[in-house]
Amino acid sequence: MAITCTRREYSAIFVVLAVTVLIFLSHNQGIYERFLARYMDVLQIHHEANLTIIIPRVYSDPDMHHRYCTFQPLSPEDATEETLLRDYIAWPETPILPDPLLMEQTSDPARSTFTILPRRGGGQWRVGDQLEVMIKISDFQGRPKKFGGDFLLARLHNLKLGAGVAGQVVDHLNGSYSAVFSLLWEGVAQVEVTLVHPSEAIPVLKRLNREHPDRISFHALFRSGSLSETTVCNVCLPPTKQPLCNYSDPRTGAPWFCYKPKTLSCDARIHHSRKSIERNLKANEQKLFQSGVNLKAHIQASGPAIVTVLPTDEGHKEEKSSIVTSGPSGYYYQGSWRTLDGTKVQYFDSSAITQCLKGKDVHMYGDSTMRQWFAFLVTVLPDLKKFGSESLVKLPFTAVDFANSIMVRCFYHGPPMLGLAPIPPTDQHYIANEIDGLKGGPNTVVVFGVWAHLAPFPLEIYIRRLRSIRRAVVRLLTRAPETVVIIRTGNPRALTPDLALTFSDWYSLQRYNVLRAMFKGLNVHLVDAWSMVLAHHLPHDVHPGPPIIKNMIDVLLSHVCPQNGG
Repeated sequence: MAITCTRREYSAIFVVLAVTVLIFLSHNQGIYERFLARYMDVLQIHHEANLTIIIPRVYSDPDMHHRYCTFQPLSPEDATEETLLRDYIAWPETPILPDPLLMEQTSDPARSTFTILPRRGGGQWRVGDQLEVMIKISDFQGRPKKFGGDFLLARLHNLKLGAGVAGQVVDHLNGSYSAVFSLLWEGVAQVEVTLVHPSEAIPVLKRLNREHPDRISFHALFRSGSLSETTVCNVCLPPTKQPLCNYSDPRTGAPWFCYKPKTLSCDARIHHSRKSIERNLKANEQKLFQSGVNLKAHIQASGPAIVTVLPTDEGHKEEKSSIVTSGPSGYYYQGSWRTLDGTKVQYFDSSAITQCLKGKDVHMYGDSTMRQWFAFLVTVLPDLKKFGSESLVKLPFTAVDFANSIMVRCFYHGPPMLGLAPIPPTDQHYIANEIDGLKGGPNTVVVFGVWAHLAPFPLEIYIRRLRSIRRAVVRLLTRAPETVVIIRTGNPRALTPDLALTFSDWYSLQRYNVLRAMFKGLNVHLVDAWSMVLAHHLPHDVHPGPPIIKNMIDVLLSHVCPQNGG
């Protein structure tokens, strides 16, 4: 996705905005003064950011990269946290695979089954109970598996009621699994179990991130006058005798390197873009990633897949599963998302959205999934006008409703960004640095999401990126405690065999769990996109369908304006 606004064009945009304010708001001195003050803040931040010129250093020592990835050393506390996070998301080990791989011995969803277990204590299912399902995995020869590690997703749903909830899957490490569902609505509930990856595919995904962190190739264009050169860039580059341009962020430490052009300087960089993705698979490993065979394939029930849930009655003792200690974050009913953490999710029509955001600055940082939220607001709010490119594909964006003093801004996060369109370095913003530039306060809303574009890279890169953001959030909430901070999690997506190697839901699940752990206890709010996509009847998509986005926006605004729903 190309971003074409230059600094001169930005200045022109702000001049136009200022003139427009004078023309249209001169009748309301109060709104004018507030809006002018906020735009001066934006201009000041923009100016200060461009005063800092990072002169990249060039390393010519061929031994400096003794391994693919080099990172700044961690403090003992950060190193301990990283170890604990890795332990927290540790996946069951799979026996060493034969080389070449024998597909007959791998998990086959077509020969696997699930069974709804009877209600503990007997009787009929009622709202408030927990339903338990036993899943048995077999290989392509029909033999029961003896170890765990399969990646399974489970959902309970009723299409007519617009109801759905994600199940919690428990691995018993012996080829059997349990899926536990909270029964939250009266009526029919149907169980659905999906094998995302067989257990044998997980070591492949681990190896690709560990041994081939540069398997996605980025190219940077350098230009000076009529002379142009292209070199390879990445967060991790194999050691060669070719000098490196170090574009790592000096404040957050986020790594980004390019091989230095032969004749041009590191300062001549114009933009970078993704060029190619290497598969790096061994013999037969591609058979572990076959759509409809063992990649996001449904597992059938050995008996009924449906239960009927009766309403709860006085004196009814809810039956809870003994193998889980927590429940889902929310569920759908009549098409609307209802959280189970105490947050009252309200419905916001366009009028209610305007009332909620009146007088507020909304700062969005992330990728195309955050751009999707921005596009939703621009589409449903007729008075929220976008400035700059007419496209709703290219970032950055600024949209303004002058009459209601609303400003919404949306930016890409810092590299890596895996889009094919060239991205100038000035159009990528490290979220921690942006948050540090905000004054904050009760009229400031900060929204961010970081997940999809960091999936193919070593987990420590993601942990360190989140740590820098978390520290910036803590600083923001210290100086302005009334600032509303909202985080969008990652979500399941459609997977082709090639996409699964770089954007697997398994990578996203790891980062989802890391994010929840790292921000636990802070005064921030999560929009649980993972659960909201998993529980909905629409197909998984990196950009969820409109009904899901509408529910996400309702959750977002319910945190911003707890009492303002329509």
